[in-house]
Amino acid sequence: MRSLLILLTTVLIFMAELAPNTTMAHGNDNKNRRQLLLKETLTNVPGHNLTAITVELAPGNVSPAHEHNGFVFVYVLSGKVRSQLGNAQAVDYVTGDSWVEPPGVVHTLTQNLSDKEVAKLLAVFVHKSGSKLTTSGEIEQ
Repeated sequence: MRSLLILLTTVLIFMAELAPNTTMAHGNDNKNRRQLLLKETLTNVPGHNLTAITVELAPGNVSPAHEHNGFVFVYVLSGKVRSQLGNAQAVDYVTGDSWVEPPGVVHTLTQNLSDKEVAKLLAVFVHKSGSKLTTSGEIEQ
């Protein structure tokens, strides 16, 4: 199972790097951009899907607090971001770093630490089919 997860993550990172620059606004905050990469039914977890998107954070952008209805694996494709979950201490992540957001935990801070470069993230959701993935806006599915 671990090997399959590593392979899937590698494929998704490769897809994210090759994704065209055509993006969609993220929620009501037009400084964040996102692109749907993949949505698949998880046949071994009935009633659940895996959805992968890229998120681009504009230079210096701070995203509004939000939460998710499923587990989220986040991988930093490029840049440097500061992330805080709930009341935990904020953590700085750079290209190649990752974190997990459990369902229902408020993501209190997402900040691009560069004032010149876009930060790009890969977000992989494991969620109940038909559930709203984020409280910060819609993700086109």
